[in-house]
Amino acid sequence: MSGIADKISNLVGGQQKPTVDPSTETFVGSIDQGTTSTRFLIFDTKGEPVAIHQEEFKQIYPNPGWHEHDPEEIVQSVENCIEGALKQFEKDGHSRESIKTIGITNQRETTVCWDNKTGESLYNGIVWTDTRTAALARELKARPNSDKTEVCGLPISTYPSVTKLLWMLRNVEKVKKAYDAGTLAFGTIDAWLIYKLNGGPAKNIFITECTNASRTMFMDIRSMEYSDEMLDFFSYEFDMRKVHLPKIVRSADTEHFGKLETGSLKGWPITGCLGDQSAALVGQKGFDPGAAKNTYGTGCFLLYNVGDKPVISKHGLLATIAYNFDGKPIYALEGSIAVAGSGVKFLMHNLGFEQQSHKITELAETVKDNGGLVFVTAFSGLFAPYWIDDAHGTMFGITHHTERGHIARATLEAVCFQTKAILDAMEKDSGHKLAELKVDGGMSNSALCMQTQADLVGIPIIRPKMRETTALGAAIAAGFASGVWKDFGELKEVNTAGQTSFEPKMEEKESKRMFKRWEKAVSMSKGWIAEDQAEQGREEDSKATLESAKKDEEAAAKI
Repeated sequence: MSGIADKISNLVGGQQKPTVDPSTETFVGSIDQGTTSTRFLIFDTKGEPVAIHQEEFKQIYPNPGWHEHDPEEIVQSVENCIEGALKQFEKDGHSRESIKTIGITNQRETTVCWDNKTGESLYNGIVWTDTRTAALARELKARPNSDKTEVCGLPISTYPSVTKLLWMLRNVEKVKKAYDAGTLAFGTIDAWLIYKLNGGPAKNIFITECTNASRTMFMDIRSMEYSDEMLDFFSYEFDMRKVHLPKIVRSADTEHFGKLETGSLKGWPITGCLGDQSAALVGQKGFDPGAAKNTYGTGCFLLYNVGDKPVISKHGLLATIAYNFDGKPIYALEGSIAVAGSGVKFLMHNLGFEQQSHKITELAETVKDNGGLVFVTAFSGLFAPYWIDDAHGTMFGITHHTERGHIARATLEAVCFQTKAILDAMEKDSGHKLAELKVDGGMSNSALCMQTQADLVGIPIIRPKMRETTALGAAIAAGFASGVWKDFGELKEVNTAGQTSFEPKMEEKESKRMFKRWEKAVSMSKGWIAEDQAEQGREEDSKATLESAKKDEEAAAKI
């Protein structure tokens, strides 16, 4: 920035605001790349955000159940947010030189394929919520020895990245050509961003962070390396060893993540990365076994720290990596809910209920209860602990007295019921009942939703005042690697002032009655699309068989 521009950027209210000496301040930047928007936040050492810029990007829905993102637009949104937050940061008198390092947190299972020679993305990113692979998932489950949760921690479903990659190999010509040419690169959003932010093929920084790699089904959660058993299992149609897979690295590292190659922070190091839900656990300082957090975002994700050994769930939960700062991974049990904040957006955008999300809570507060209404928001099937791919959104209990307020209330309650089901499963797997649950994410702003949650689970819900915990977690990872913070003890007082506790108020008998009604509704929501998907799967299989036979004939003719 020129000297004149420096002076202009420091003008506030017609007066020049002096730039603070960077040697006296320390900040950490955090790229927060989410499902519906991207943000860049700059945190001080007390964990307070001093600058933030957010940009939404296009949500692409080509067919029912399909959800895609433009990978190039995601990269551009990151670059725009860095510039926007930095402009605000310098306008407030800070120096960019006081930003010591940058961390990244990202939506996880969303899958990108690109050509490793040109750096060109070969298809839209298939988002974690996408359900087009339901028939493929059933096909994989039907194979011998298909339960691989002991190895990778995940059940086969539409959720992990591997089914999305297999679908692209079957159905996207550009992806198949790159595979045949030996140039197909696969990655989750962290790998794609790090590759592009480092300049793409010129430097070819091709790595993935372990909490993200644990969401692909390719990684052995104990060795933290790609599993031969998993690669072999998924190579029945395409050889997974022909696909370029990024190197797996730990969450905090001063070397592997590289540096920004463009923009106003060109040359700034990236030293930390975490998948968004692990980042939220770190941001909530869930460093001790038994600590748990629930993030109410587009979806809803509950992570429970189980310590330095993975716990393989017997009750429908996922085993995943919580974080790995020093080469010794910490593990978590995870319960994933596909629809949380996206249910609120459904009421706003699809049904025209309100223009602002907080108005949905106000609408829900116009009625004293749900009026007997239960809304199973299975827009993408049901995730943990049910794992029902063929469920669809289903509403039960509609009468002449049902109002919009009842629907709004039932939408909020759907998230709370599923959280209750996950906590019950975690208690069975761990043998311990939680003492409290820390929360964050957009829906945690709703006091009604949080009070309902406390009533249903019967433990206090703790909501911090500063709820940018996902971005803070990425900043903490980067800060640990670069020496901004030395140990967990330095974070003890970070983001503790002004927190709110929601205590259970409902009688246990009423809470159990409501949950029993929810479970009945879940059982009735099953099977709505099973026959259609099975038929679609048979058509796709037939098409794939014909194409394979054609290729065999062509190959034979050349011999």
